[in-house]
Amino acid sequence: MAGNIIILNGTSSSGKTSTLEALQERLVEPYLNMGIDKFIWMLPERYLERPLWDDVLGLASSGGQMGHQLAKAMHHAIAAAAGQGMNVIADHVLVEAAWAQECAQLFADLPAWLVGIRCPLDVLEERERARRNRTLGQARAQFDVVHAHSLYDIEVDTSVNSAADCARQIIEHVQTQPPTALRRMRLRG
Repeated sequence: MAGNIIILNGTSSSGKTSTLEALQERLVEPYLNMGIDKFIWMLPERYLERPLWDDVLGLASSGGQMGHQLAKAMHHAIAAAAGQGMNVIADHVLVEAAWAQECAQLFADLPAWLVGIRCPLDVLEERERARRNRTLGQARAQFDVVHAHSLYDIEVDTSVNSAADCARQIIEHVQTQPPTALRRMRLRG
């Protein structure tokens, strides 16, 4: 029996990681964190610095050659883990239509929910300024594209709800509503 998949999609600084951690803390069964940052940090350190990051992984609003390979590897690893009965949560930045479509193709027939993590741009930019580990401008670059290619089972707003409240909303939805967003995305192609 396949494990559950919960994909959290939103811009940089939208609260995906905090929501993921709150979900892991509150869900009864264990869920693996197989998010994009986990895959990025597997790369050699030299790839994590500019300009190599931009040239190889891509810009904040689009993927480079390795960025596409990394996203594909992540998607297939999530599907493999779920196929082995493991539950998975992954935070993602679906800035490429091909990434969203690949998720739809791989996860539509699995118990997989796609969650939109929303936050107004002014709040995102304030969070970027307050956090010293963020590249200024990432959220703005991603803001108009990150949700453009996806449909959602549920959306949460981290500017008005805490990570714990967002996690509660998501858990309630997952426990009471079957996933439909990825199937609808696959149908629309």
